[in-house]
Amino acid sequence: MTTQTNFRYVALADEIQDSIMAGRYRPGDKLPSLRQLHNRLGLSVTTVHQAYIELEKRGRVEAREKSGFYVSPLRTNPLPLPRKAEGSSLPSKVNINELAETIQADIKAPDILQLGAAVPARDLMPVKQLARIMKSMSMEELEADMGTYDHPAGSPELRRALARHMLGHSSKVFPRDIVTTNGCLEAVSLCLRAVAAPGDTILVESPVFHCFLQLIEDLNLYVLEMPGCPDRGMDPKTFETIVRHNNIKACLLNTNFHNPLGSVMSRQAKKSVLDIADANGLPIIEDDIYGDLYFGTRRPSTFKSLDSKGSVLYCASFSKTLAPGLRAGWTLPGRFREKVIRLKLNTHLACPGIAHRVAARFLETGAYDRHLRRLRNQIKNQASSIAIAIANHFPLDTRVTFPRGGMMIWVELNRAVDTMEVYQKARQHKISILPGRICSSSDRYNHCLRLNCGIKWDTDLEKGLALLGRLIHAEYKKKGL
Repeated sequence: MTTQTNFRYVALADEIQDSIMAGRYRPGDKLPSLRQLHNRLGLSVTTVHQAYIELEKRGRVEAREKSGFYVSPLRTNPLPLPRKAEGSSLPSKVNINELAETIQADIKAPDILQLGAAVPARDLMPVKQLARIMKSMSMEELEADMGTYDHPAGSPELRRALARHMLGHSSKVFPRDIVTTNGCLEAVSLCLRAVAAPGDTILVESPVFHCFLQLIEDLNLYVLEMPGCPDRGMDPKTFETIVRHNNIKACLLNTNFHNPLGSVMSRQAKKSVLDIADANGLPIIEDDIYGDLYFGTRRPSTFKSLDSKGSVLYCASFSKTLAPGLRAGWTLPGRFREKVIRLKLNTHLACPGIAHRVAARFLETGAYDRHLRRLRNQIKNQASSIAIAIANHFPLDTRVTFPRGGMMIWVELNRAVDTMEVYQKARQHKISILPGRICSSSDRYNHCLRLNCGIKWDTDLEKGLALLGRLIHAEYKKKGL
């Protein structure tokens, strides 16, 4: 009798797990109650409860007090990780702006499913709360912000709020250390110009965020791509070898939920890389725009938290967590602060005072931390749902990264498939992806693509991923795979 009962609850657990992996229940969904399954299946409440306990042990469901059982985000990758790119790393010129401009035009198209752009869905952002803050501002404040330029280093109110916000995940931060910018990309641009001149070589982790390559191209710099591990990021020993054999001027790194890989470097690896960089006189420009979007219990460390020499130029913004339209970014440029401020003044003089005041007020209310907790949970669930959909709809040899934060999944297909062709076919069906070719100055990633997990899961997204899978299968068939 005991064996039969055990078989029943294990069989039910297996059935529910299969439904989860098939996408019939997605992460965050509430599962049927004990009583509902008892009535529907004719099994005892005890057997149903044992099945849910078994699923808890497997990490598939979680119990919520007085609420029931819910589908958990995936804890393990449903597919193998992409392979680490091979090949020698040598400085090279960049030529991707023309390709990038074509692909980036999709971001502004309202009728396209944005599977490629790393943009959070609008209904995940607290835009109504931000609008209320703006409406509550006095006429005197609005007139003051509109009637003059902001402080050269940026809004004092925002810099104070940022210094408090960064407590614990950077080195000791004071408002005077911060320079506000129009988003993170401008912060990176100013920092690049502060540490390098035309003809210099910048080291990046490859594949790399395509906008970094566009900046490097426009500034007439060379790029040296160091292939990164899909889950652990840069290897310090390889970094040391590359630095020793190349004339590198600076490093531009995105080590927390790397774009596009999603990898995270450990604190010890960051410490080793920073020590090597300092020993060779190399500044590190650190893009930490995704650092607040961690899915675990603790925010990952930063290079800046380990910086004792002012050689790390830390950059971030609220574009991925609060509202892209606020253009609220900032940098802690260390010993390059005065040069960054001068470059900012010579470029656009000041930041939008009203928008940055709104961001500061939102931080001061304490609402940002509450919003982040909800946002992280939503994106974590969405990433799991997308990973399951890829496993169900893409070819069997597909490899994907499994993010522990951020909002990207990197997909590796068979090397015979060109994802630019997939991009063109998907575009005809009103679906936008980011082909891997744009993430390198070489041809290393022509068979890869990046998908956005910041889109809220709904039937359109589910159908779009299924259609994308069919288009990829068609490319496989065309190649005789």
